[in-house]
Amino acid sequence: MISIIIPTLNEEKHLPILLESIKMQKVHCEIIVADNGSKDRTTAIARRYGCKLIQGGLPSRARNNGARVAKNNQLFFLDADAELLPGFLDYSLSYIKQHNLEVAGTYILPRSKKIIDKTAYHVGNLWMNTFKRIKPYAHGICIFSTKSVHEKIGGFDETITFGEDGDYVNRAGKIAKFGMIKMPVFTSVRRFDKEGRIKSLFKYARLNLHRAVKGEIRKDVDYKFGHYD
Repeated sequence: MISIIIPTLNEEKHLPILLESIKMQKVHCEIIVADNGSKDRTTAIARRYGCKLIQGGLPSRARNNGARVAKNNQLFFLDADAELLPGFLDYSLSYIKQHNLEVAGTYILPRSKKIIDKTAYHVGNLWMNTFKRIKPYAHGICIFSTKSVHEKIGGFDETITFGEDGDYVNRAGKIAKFGMIKMPVFTSVRRFDKEGRIKSLFKYARLNLHRAVKGEIRKDVDYKFGHYD
């Protein structure tokens, strides 16, 4: 049994893709959609797929709210524009059990044919895997955790405005075994499409450099949740 937690805001385009990919998994799932007041058909879609619908907020709060009501110890945080390959959950849960992991990230690949998109994600995957024992990191797109670890570290830090996923995994990795699952999860490239590839890559590089040198970002940054289509 696994509880899947999905923060949403106006995700009627992407959410059905994700929920269909979850529906095709052989693992029994509790799906929790933590919605931040969507004005489109997001909540209707969640109900149609039998999801548990709860009050969300920005991603950190939505994930924390979802974890709070989750029935299972095994948690799986997913972004609404993600997509799972057939057999992904079987493979991932077996890998987690085999390697005694309590926290895990996965490789992320773009739903895109553009070389720059594929290169950016392959470099990111290589970086995460290379430094996983030094400083655990995983994208909020896809994070495995356990409810017990989540509660021990106080969940996602809701005061962080950028990089809350990296902070969460780094803190969790200090008290629990972390690993990387190499079977990828696919994601949209809507941020790249909206903001531009080069601008986006420079922005994320600048913000991550700030995090590395000055610490976590707890002020307004140019980041929007659910407004990329």
